[in-house]
Amino acid sequence: MPIATSHVVTQLQRSIARAIYGKEDVIQLALITLLARGHLLIEDVPGTGKTTLAHALAKSFHCSFQRVQFTSDLLPGDVLGVSVYNPETRDFEYRHGPIFANVVLADESNRTTPRTQSALLEAMNEAQVTIDGRTLPLPQPFFVIATQNPVEHHGTYPLPESQLDRFLMRIKMGYPSPETEREILRSRTASDPMDSLEPVANVSDVLAMQEAVTRVKVDASLLDYTLEIVNRTRKSDQLALGVSPRGTLMLQRAAQARAYLENRDFCLPDDFKQLAVHVFSHRVVSSARVSSLQKKSETTENILREIVESVRVPL
Repeated sequence: MPIATSHVVTQLQRSIARAIYGKEDVIQLALITLLARGHLLIEDVPGTGKTTLAHALAKSFHCSFQRVQFTSDLLPGDVLGVSVYNPETRDFEYRHGPIFANVVLADESNRTTPRTQSALLEAMNEAQVTIDGRTLPLPQPFFVIATQNPVEHHGTYPLPESQLDRFLMRIKMGYPSPETEREILRSRTASDPMDSLEPVANVSDVLAMQEAVTRVKVDASLLDYTLEIVNRTRKSDQLALGVSPRGTLMLQRAAQARAYLENRDFCLPDDFKQLAVHVFSHRVVSSARVSSLQKKSETTENILREIVESVRVPL
């Protein structure tokens, strides 16, 4: 990694950490997702910093940012934009929706109906939207950060498997440690650290890093290692649905981005092993017999950890 690029990565991590205390691992996962050209799903209870993470990342580099609060009455046009009739020109004019931004925060995405959830499918998969027969490209980089409340909460519509598969990674913020929470209370007495965040990179920096990630070398033994994990998810009697081919590709991209963040131009087995659960957990479905024993998300994560540990790491 060039020294200049390494400096940008470090600056981004430090900038976000000023608003998100004690969550260096979460910050790294968010940056991995961005540099791998993926999208991030954050699931946790309200108030744990999901929205703050998205705001901090967007404010850390020069980019356009839009936040969409997903509610039960939100329509696809509220996200993608609508055509409005102009009486002066006697024609319809398209007005862009909030999806046309570099970073889009889809807040509480599982509080809206499946119809509106599906409005994100084309945008997340192909970085474009089709409106009134016209296909419009989205700005690059294009990064969706979606938050969702646990499905056990009232007023939620579970995201369908096709929607979940568009996210490169699903992570959880978790509660802060007592020491970290004490530091949060101390630092917020005067002002919000978010107000003082300044961009430390620009769009061209991010695009250059995304391109550099694609050149990180992946040894053939690591591909075999990944495929063995994936095949075991498809054959496991504890899972009703295994990892899709898109999931396999997403893990490779994420591993390349992790290696890049750690200043390497080649992947190690640990890059794949440490990210497998985050990349795969929302792409598999536990069998009815197993999922009845505990929370669905916890079940799939535990099964995946057992599968990953059971596969021999290439030397």
